[in-house]
Amino acid sequence: MPNADNWQGDVLRDLRGTPPRQAASSGDRHGDHPGDRPGGPPGDRPGDRHAAGPDGGPPAPSAPTEHLAAAPAGHNPPATPAIPAAPAPRSPAPRPAGPRRPYRSPDSRPVVDGALTGTARKPLRGEPLVVRASRAVRRIVSSSAAREVAELTRTAGTLQQPVTTGRQIAVTSIRGGAGKTTVAALLGTAYAHYRQDPVLLVEADPALGSLPLRVGAETLRWTTADLADLVEPQMSLLDVTGYLVQLPDNAWLLPGSQGRIGAMLDASAYERVMVALRRYFGVTVVDCETLPAEVARVALSAAQARVLVAPATLDGITSTYAVLQWMQGLPRHMIEGTVVALTATTARPGIDLAAAAEKLRSTGAAVHVLPHDRHLAQGGALRTELLARPTRLAATRLAAEVFQLSQKRR
Repeated sequence: MPNADNWQGDVLRDLRGTPPRQAASSGDRHGDHPGDRPGGPPGDRPGDRHAAGPDGGPPAPSAPTEHLAAAPAGHNPPATPAIPAAPAPRSPAPRPAGPRRPYRSPDSRPVVDGALTGTARKPLRGEPLVVRASRAVRRIVSSSAAREVAELTRTAGTLQQPVTTGRQIAVTSIRGGAGKTTVAALLGTAYAHYRQDPVLLVEADPALGSLPLRVGAETLRWTTADLADLVEPQMSLLDVTGYLVQLPDNAWLLPGSQGRIGAMLDASAYERVMVALRRYFGVTVVDCETLPAEVARVALSAAQARVLVAPATLDGITSTYAVLQWMQGLPRHMIEGTVVALTATTARPGIDLAAAAEKLRSTGAAVHVLPHDRHLAQGGALRTELLARPTRLAATRLAAEVFQLSQKRR
């Protein structure tokens, strides 16, 4: 797992397979020192306000010296032969003192515009009534109910395993419309339901991502890019959650944007947020941009487990197989820690799902199939009680295997 001391070096090493370079001291990374950043967002931190300094930030660092101590007054040191000074090594440019943008408390914005809320129809159940009834009868007259209970018990035990450090799980896809955000919402919901420690969902897809809508958030305020300038090492969990959107079951959401076109999130901002927040949450699910975006590559390399979402179509399988073959050339843990989630876009997919899954498994990645679900296909807020039973079971199995893979990499 990339560490906080040399994030980008670890990322590049993971992606390129090159040996690590000499790590810079933690104090020189980004030019950070304990006094280089403000104690918190002045006036905007929930429940607290800090008075700004006279110059709006810490004092400017002193000018570099030439390694010569100042002589006492009245003392003339003996002349010495002129020796050409060796060129001083170039150090990384320090980050400017104080925030890179003015701390201004953003206004809350609704996730769905008020003019559009009336267009949504009543949420559907994942399966029609006839299908649900016939399945219930089959479970009564067969022994499958006992097997399901035993399997769910084992799965719950896996999902409830304790962690020593926060686990980061990155969810991405090759193209839009594959169901990436839906899978991220399902995973986050499953972890929040089964685990006792806090769970965080991060939207690292600022280009009009829909994760807040899928998890049922009503309003948005602070975003991932905002928190990159606000988070401080001395903050408590209560301080941090003041900037997040609270969800059911001890889950929290960090949105990627406020629904505005043109919102940006660079790799350095993502780095600062994830390094700072990982100690507060047992599991963090990251809804990434589609590949090959820069933040998505960084997130995949830094995460302990990865989920690659692909539609259960011929072109989706073909593209995913090509990506998995490329990942085979990366360090082995990349492919071994990857799970492919095949999402059925229709009730009767146009491919043999079993054969397609077996072909993808031949690359070394695990594969799970998420069946078609009418409730998920509506695209609204996810309500687990409306999901079809096969969907709930498949999502829980997926969450358990991804979490188990994340435990294998420290």
